[in-house]
Amino acid sequence: MMMRKSTYVILAMLLLSMGVFAQKRKVAKKQEALSDRQFWLQQMDKMVKPVLYNLAQDSLRIAMPKVTSVHIDNKEHRIKVQYVEVLGRVLSGIAPWLQLEGGSAEEVALRKKYRDWAVKGISNALDSNAKDFMNFNIGGQQLVDASYVAYAFVRAPWLWENIGKKNQQLLVKSIQTTRQFKPVFSNWLLFSAMNEAFLAKYGFDWDPMRVDYALQQLEQWYVGDGMYSDGTSYAFDYYNSYVIHPYLAALVDIIGKKTTAYNTMFDKIKKRNERYAIIQERLINADGTYPATGRSIVYRGAAFHHLADMAWRKALPKQLSPEQVRCALTAVIRKTLESPTTYKNGWLTIGLYGEQPNLGDFYNNQGSPYICTNIFLPLGLPESDQFWSGPAARWSAQKIWSGEDFPNDHSANLK
Repeated sequence: MMMRKSTYVILAMLLLSMGVFAQKRKVAKKQEALSDRQFWLQQMDKMVKPVLYNLAQDSLRIAMPKVTSVHIDNKEHRIKVQYVEVLGRVLSGIAPWLQLEGGSAEEVALRKKYRDWAVKGISNALDSNAKDFMNFNIGGQQLVDASYVAYAFVRAPWLWENIGKKNQQLLVKSIQTTRQFKPVFSNWLLFSAMNEAFLAKYGFDWDPMRVDYALQQLEQWYVGDGMYSDGTSYAFDYYNSYVIHPYLAALVDIIGKKTTAYNTMFDKIKKRNERYAIIQERLINADGTYPATGRSIVYRGAAFHHLADMAWRKALPKQLSPEQVRCALTAVIRKTLESPTTYKNGWLTIGLYGEQPNLGDFYNNQGSPYICTNIFLPLGLPESDQFWSGPAARWSAQKIWSGEDFPNDHSANLK
């Protein structure tokens, strides 16, 4: 029996739709094949561009929203300090990538653009005649944020070498200005120590006492199993990752080259770094979520600053493959940035999954959430590194919650 014309049409449409579907699957597979690195670069670019582009144009103060937490303690002051805050937090996260050379033509071009913006932006921030001039002496919060600026230069000597002698001198004076502020008796001791470590790294007079006090006090605050209390009492939050472990790791690298006096302590710190990295990786659920506990939870991916730092420094413990850490961190990036309310007019909102004002703390301003750029630290590894080139691997939570037999976890005595 001969098929009617309409049947041929339906068949043709069916075949066409199957072809389209197959093509879509090819595109989807191609997109999946787009490296995690490309996804990270996309997300970094989206996040950081409004900050560094506007600062390079001397228009950050005009463009940056003056948003603060609904729980803010002193709105006017928190807005004043948000500019140094956003500069330090953004630069500290992308510094390893700015330091890197090579890569695809697209990535090299993107890096060149960001290097240019960073150099011009830093120049504007240090120029007292610029609209975006940043004063480092208007309050204790500047001690915190100056340390993130210092950390950026510790991670990216390229920045130091390319801002010019005049700006080097202005930066040093700005960092030194924050010595007038007494740190809170908490992780803040490490901010003072980082500023001194920056000065030590680049051959300026530095205060060994500020570094020693921080190191000795943190040693007193070690509570076990790779974790420190943040001050005199322990809090179950992410400050071991936001600040404590990454800062201690940097101090080990810099001060360890200046003196052997801390060798025994530094060996312990390295082992604790490894143990806490193991704990961090296990905190990442199979879908990229993680326990939303403790203050500063609006720092999003910075909850895994330490794990990202360990990956970038190629210091991961043997229990963690670079590939599984890459995939776990990618899942965190996707989850924390996927909400349609993550950005408002191109700027990060205060929240963990999109805009969630009540998750903010009394000290949060528009600059605060940009500390989450520190999850991007592994972009400082070349594309050929195992972290990026290794095949996708499941992380601990995915293995355990899929029923795979898996080694159990034990605390470590690292006193």
